[in-house]
Amino acid sequence: MTLPMVVPAEGLPARVRIHEVGARDGLQNEKSAVPTAVKAEFVHRLAEAGLTTIEATSFVHPGWVPQLADADELFPLVRDLGVDLPVLVPNERGLDRALSLGARRVAVFVSATESFAKANLNRTVDEVMAMSEPVVARAKAQGVHVRGYLSMCFGDPWEGAVPVDQVVRVCRALLDLGCDELSLGDTIGVATPGHVGALLTALNEQGVPTDALGVHFHDTYGQALANTLAALQHGVTTVDASAGGLGGCPYAKSATGNLATEDLVWMLQGLGIDTGVDLGLLVATSEWMAARLGRPSPSRTVRALGTAQPHKEQ
Repeated sequence: MTLPMVVPAEGLPARVRIHEVGARDGLQNEKSAVPTAVKAEFVHRLAEAGLTTIEATSFVHPGWVPQLADADELFPLVRDLGVDLPVLVPNERGLDRALSLGARRVAVFVSATESFAKANLNRTVDEVMAMSEPVVARAKAQGVHVRGYLSMCFGDPWEGAVPVDQVVRVCRALLDLGCDELSLGDTIGVATPGHVGALLTALNEQGVPTDALGVHFHDTYGQALANTLAALQHGVTTVDASAGGLGGCPYAKSATGNLATEDLVWMLQGLGIDTGVDLGLLVATSEWMAARLGRPSPSRTVRALGTAQPHKEQ
């Protein structure tokens, strides 16, 4: 296929690393259980499509996120794929489970706002940071890469606008704990490009380097690609996305789907930015998963390029 036509733009990175979250963030909200074997096959197919960072699961208490209760069974089925397989660990118990299975990349998650910290973990922001501190320290002591997720960076369903300096303070604290990278989450999809640039500039001014930052946009208001482009123009080279546009957040009802990986890859290919991803294989993977979930993919690129009927079993 000769489309999209490649027309590079000045000031953009040559390569972007896609942090694929479909297998974890994408599936955690599903109302019906997705079999472990299907999840494992999904991860395998994502790797075959060229994705090199695939968030596999979350070692949370099954009562928190029942859809991910099979983490201990799933991870051994995918850990030898030869790609990076980060997993979420909310506390030391989750870290112990992940390390015992050979995980070498973990992620902790905190909130930029008190309301979401209360809704998500029933703690204050500072209490969540205190809970994360030994997790990060122990992981780093074992040479494990640590990502810090920061939710509600651009807006909060209870508090509304979130001051930039408030987000910067929590980001700085996460780096001081020892996190290797941060993911800036637009959990309810309210960010706009100017806001993205302002936050990234403020973080740089407080000593947070751009190469330590990733962005995680939701497409609630159709802004995810525009916001991603703003981040790329600032020098960000890590972008979170979810195959087929799956996902949301179980603790923020207004959080709709993640940026679809296929939509992201289409834009990046048109800009001449390398991702290492085979778009055809990725679209086929999302169609395959859509069939198993019993509904079509929300990704516009999957709909445009797909050949199967996602609502039917293939």
